[in-house]
Amino acid sequence: MPEKRLMTVNMGPQHPATHGVLRLLLELDGEVIVKAEPHIGYLHRGIEKLAESFTYNQALTLTDRLDYTSGLSNNLAYCLAVEKLLGIEVPKRAQYLRVLFAELQRIAAHLLWVATHALDLGAMTVLFYAFRDRETILETLELVTGARLTPSFIRVGGLAADIPDTFLPRVREFVADFPKRVDEYETLLTENIIWKKRTQGISALSGEECLDYGVTGPVLRASGVYYDVRKAYPYSSYEDFDFEIPLGRKGDVYDRYLVRLQEMRQSNRIVGQAAEKLPPGPVAAVDAPQIVPPAKEEVGRDVAALIRHFKIMEEGYRTPPGEVYASVESSKGELGFYLISDGTNKPFRMRIRPPSFVNLGALPRMIKGHMVADVVAAIGSIDIVLGEIDR
Repeated sequence: MPEKRLMTVNMGPQHPATHGVLRLLLELDGEVIVKAEPHIGYLHRGIEKLAESFTYNQALTLTDRLDYTSGLSNNLAYCLAVEKLLGIEVPKRAQYLRVLFAELQRIAAHLLWVATHALDLGAMTVLFYAFRDRETILETLELVTGARLTPSFIRVGGLAADIPDTFLPRVREFVADFPKRVDEYETLLTENIIWKKRTQGISALSGEECLDYGVTGPVLRASGVYYDVRKAYPYSSYEDFDFEIPLGRKGDVYDRYLVRLQEMRQSNRIVGQAAEKLPPGPVAAVDAPQIVPPAKEEVGRDVAALIRHFKIMEEGYRTPPGEVYASVESSKGELGFYLISDGTNKPFRMRIRPPSFVNLGALPRMIKGHMVADVVAAIGSIDIVLGEIDR
């Protein structure tokens, strides 16, 4: 009996299908993966430690750079944590607009995912279709935030500003048109025999395994587990909206694809409802003058109040001592912020629960026993962003 010899192969961090600077150390028996070990640590961002030397408002700009495909969702999670610490109630209009922005951002992130995931597996046409529609969303968000990738528009206490008059008509036009766009992706991929052979039965995880690894988001729901932060712990008035949580059955790469496509349809429903039911009123907490600047009509009567506000903004506002945790359902899964305040104007400690980091922990289990080519499909199906892994 000849001795069995294994080969060790590095995959990444320069490999295009690792979706960032991820390095995988693979032990192979021929083409079959016996063991896989993910290595991170090539970005050296240190966002959590940086935040401890920034004021709460300054630290907000760091959150955009985590999952840089979902900047507004990152802003929202952080602001919810600080608002919880301060005990601030955000006006209803701001809550609805936050939901609208977060769901548009989710669609944009899923479009980037389906474009790159399909390209990884050899389907190029989908990339052009998905980027066409993602561009529409980014242009619409840019109309409000002035930015495409790192908006920092959702602020502690509400929003940086109200929406312009041209925003809602563009949103309604997109909502009416987008279901046909998703149909196009389905026509290209869902029953495509090559796509099904590359994705069905590949890298399956059971619901129990997902829970053991702490996996959340579409990867968890593709395994049939009904958990979504928007339903389990509603925030920003999500309880006011009618939407469903898509589930898969087999938990393989194909089911993760189907779940994300259905999530885009559901997010489109939420955006439509938020646009139609948007209430009037302010977009920032009126009972928090130390955080929210005075209204325009107030400035004329009390310029000193505006000067005092900007002085506070420059020096940073103080928070009561304590600790809080707040989370949202980002495009990748549960994104949470844990803050400890010592009563100063800066976080004493900030820790982030990034879904990409947690979900990546299940990758060795997902690809064990599969072929090297299946690693590409597995990584893409998790939809990782290294910005929130090596944070």
